[in-house]
Amino acid sequence: MEKIIKIEGMSCQHCENRVRKSLESLGNVEIIEISAEKDEAKIKVSEKIIIDQVKEAIEDAGYDVIDII
Repeated sequence: MEKIIKIEGMSCQHCENRVRKSLESLGNVEIIEISAEKDEAKIKVSEKIIIDQVKEAIEDAGYDVIDII
């Protein structure tokens, strides 16, 4: 399933890379796009991954998850 995650606090490519690294560490996450300009990440996840894990990984990287659509 595809999800769009609204993220607050990203301002540059370095921020995008931190979010990417955090999401990649979860496994079972296919990253479609991460955009600091749009304040969002588009991902595809398997049913096995819990969305709370995605939120926690992004917040552990230092960013705030505003919404997951």
